Amino acid sequence: MAKLPPEPTGDFTEATLSTRLAYDGGFLRLRRDEVRLPDGAAAWREYVEHPGAVVMMAFPDDGTILLERQYRYPLQRHFIELPAGKMERGEPALATARRELVEECGYEAGEWWHVATLHPCVGYSNELIEVYGARDLRHVGARLDPGEHLEVFAARIEDALAWVQAGLVTDTKTILGLLWWSRFGRAGVK
Repeated sequence: MAKLPPEPTGDFTEATLSTRLAYDGGFLRLRRDEVRLPDGAAAWREYVEHPGAVVMMAFPDDGTILLERQYRYPLQRHFIELPAGKMERGEPALATARRELVEECGYEAGEWWHVATLHPCVGYSNELIEVYGARDLRHVGARLDPGEHLEVFAARIEDALAWVQAGLVTDTKTILGLLWWSRFGRAGVK
């Protein structure tokens, strides 16, 4: 069993003095909070409120994983990614994963398991990503949301890892999922 990290030697908690919604875009919200620092000074914290998301590592067989290619407007290019989607208000993460795997990839899975929890942007967002594994896939047909355009394809896991090393895959959640799987596989499942 792995050794635990050392206990904290201090408390660096920041207390909220005031909070205000600076922007509400529907999907994302921006907050601006005034906080009291551990030394007593005041400071501002701006952060994005995100509804949370899931990532699915879906395996058609032991050596193959489903990936997507889609255009991401903020960076003006196409990305290769693991299938993913945002959680709806009140929707459990596993229910989101099941729904998104059908919507985006057209598959239902007979076996699901939780792989990891990610906090991808701790400096400026409260976003949480739950990573799930899925096996025993059955094709039922994709049901993309209006305005959603993507291409789903199966890739050998070793090819996907080579694409990470070559810099062809740069999406953080995809890199973490693939590297997690290459390091721990089923042995790393909690």
